[in-house]
Amino acid sequence: MCTQQDQFSFVYGDEAIAYYVIWKPDCKAEKILIKVHPTSEVIVTALEGTNPDEIHQAILKRARWIWQSLQEFKSHQELVQPKHYQSGDMMFYLGRRYMLKLLESEEQKPSVKLIRGQLQVNLKPQDRHNTALIKKLINAWYRSQSDRIFKDRLKQLVPQTQWVKTIPEIQTLAMQKQWGSCSIKGKILLNPHLIKASKECIDYVILHELCHLQEHNHSERFWRLLSRVMPNYSEVKAKLDSMAELYLSE
Repeated sequence: MCTQQDQFSFVYGDEAIAYYVIWKPDCKAEKILIKVHPTSEVIVTALEGTNPDEIHQAILKRARWIWQSLQEFKSHQELVQPKHYQSGDMMFYLGRRYMLKLLESEEQKPSVKLIRGQLQVNLKPQDRHNTALIKKLINAWYRSQSDRIFKDRLKQLVPQTQWVKTIPEIQTLAMQKQWGSCSIKGKILLNPHLIKASKECIDYVILHELCHLQEHNHSERFWRLLSRVMPNYSEVKAKLDSMAELYLSE
């Protein structure tokens, strides 16, 4: 249980940035853990008894990363707009942004293709304003891409996990708040919206679930195991968390 929360600040460039320190008595927690949240809050979790000067020095060492993370969150918030599924909408795929382009054709079957920086959807002229159909076509394309790429990444990552002897069964399932899950029997579910994130983020989620095959909760052993196969997992996780609202919006 958290016993106290204190506010401090530091200066980066010409900007004063506040950060909050939450003191925890749990000896199993990391001594100093710094997180930048999508709400633009900088939260430090520290063990009780840690010298505030030591925490401040840790903050200063990560000052540039903290500032950049805050700038990214601000820019992301400007992009979070409801999709109309019309030409000009911003779409994401493997960590990159693409412009949605609707094309009309009486001859071609409805289809979705990634061409020259655009996500192009071919439609019959009468379906140009059929939002439900356009959304269905795009989501089906995302799902087909995720099925292929997730299985490929899983195949590439399993050899890094000595405790996984065979490639687990993997399926996609749209979820509102989760990127993935792992059943007791070892079946892995991944959110098809994850295909909008970079391959590094996809790898993080897959490795996260593979670690659950060995450690079934988020214990200290689990996080140590994850850090062995992905030493920079906390930064990758922060990157994915920062884009979650964009990737999960439909």
